[in-house]
Amino acid sequence: MTSSYNQGLPNSAELERDARLANADHHAVSPGEIAIGVVIGRMSEFFDFFVYAIASVLVFPRFLFPDTDATVAMLYSFALFSLAFIARPLGSSLFMALDRRHGRGVKLTVALFLLGGSTAAISMLPAPEVFGAATIVLLGLARFAQGLALGGAWDGLASLLALNAPQKRRGWYAMVPQLGAPLGFLLAAGLFAFLVSSLPEADFQSWGWRYPFFVAFTINVVALFARLRLVATREFAALLQRDELQPAHISDVVTVSGRNLVVGAFVPLACFALFHLVTVFPLAWIALRTDRGIAEFLMVQAAGAAIMLLTVILSGWIADRIGRRRLLAGGAVLIGGFAFLGPFLLSQGSSGHTSFVLLGFALLGLSFGQASGAVASNFARRFRYTGAALTSDIAWLVGAGFAPLVVLALSQWLGLAAVGGYLLSGVICTLLALATNRQMQMEIRDQ
Repeated sequence: MTSSYNQGLPNSAELERDARLANADHHAVSPGEIAIGVVIGRMSEFFDFFVYAIASVLVFPRFLFPDTDATVAMLYSFALFSLAFIARPLGSSLFMALDRRHGRGVKLTVALFLLGGSTAAISMLPAPEVFGAATIVLLGLARFAQGLALGGAWDGLASLLALNAPQKRRGWYAMVPQLGAPLGFLLAAGLFAFLVSSLPEADFQSWGWRYPFFVAFTINVVALFARLRLVATREFAALLQRDELQPAHISDVVTVSGRNLVVGAFVPLACFALFHLVTVFPLAWIALRTDRGIAEFLMVQAAGAAIMLLTVILSGWIADRIGRRRLLAGGAVLIGGFAFLGPFLLSQGSSGHTSFVLLGFALLGLSFGQASGAVASNFARRFRYTGAALTSDIAWLVGAGFAPLVVLALSQWLGLAAVGGYLLSGVICTLLALATNRQMQMEIRDQ
């Protein structure tokens, strides 16, 4: 190993250097190998995400607020759910500083152990009967820590994959990281469905719900090594040296590319608004308003996630033929149509609930498959890595972080029409952002 190669990441940790040495004599990493690492990493993050999301409906309202009205308890639970999205931008800022000082390997190791550790800590929450309100505080702290970790888990592998993708297949490779969402939901929903159907209600509420949180730590360790192997490759170091994936100062990115941040965050709002309206909200609606079996409905949602997996893949094929912008705009229009149909379906009993979930997941996959990094090319090379991370954080915060809380509250006061209104607001934001981004790119070309 020559000293010139080691200069690629002068502040890297020993773990990262050892991974690089282990890969030194191997062939160059292909886009396919990068894709596998990206999918594993994203799947582990979304598994953590959905384990908490499902528990925020099935467990925490009763566990934390047993003497409160069921709907109010659910709203309290969704307020805690939002804490992670508030913490994500702060996590990105803190971990970018850690990246600049000590390297990507240290950053990922700390972030993923924090994510797995905070998730495992939730599995060991003491009963409120013993600790009282302190249990709520502990859960809030753990949820906030999850958000910090998710902000720090941004590794740049999706950018590495895109930059190594063939020219005419960029849409195909752009959808690969998005496969982690349906895969993570399938795993989380399937595990909860098994526990709910296999355990007596008292056992599930007492200890059964804790198991998925504990499992998440193990999954994160596996994902950590998969991602570190790729972070330590020659390709990744070369991109760092060309300033494609260097962590920039947040203040510099905001000062120079603040407009790109705002536009980029609003581009995926249509699908992000839909994201929680087919995963978290319908599960809450079933639990609060119907007597339908929870395990059976979770399996319906798992089937929806399988459909989403297919439509995410389909989005890559379509985007390579008509372009990402047209696909995102078309997807937003379809979601707009669903905004009118969805409330009607939710009011039609079990068959309507099932149709809402399956159709919603299908539309979500088409848009979500191309939502990541929709305007990343607008950022200057030295700001692309940090800009993409902040854009994602802001988009999740604005589009999805408060969706279960807001929609459940509005539907309680205004009826199911509020679901459609919320979706329409996201559609309008997406279409305006796409139009603004197109104008920005035309101005850049004219300069």
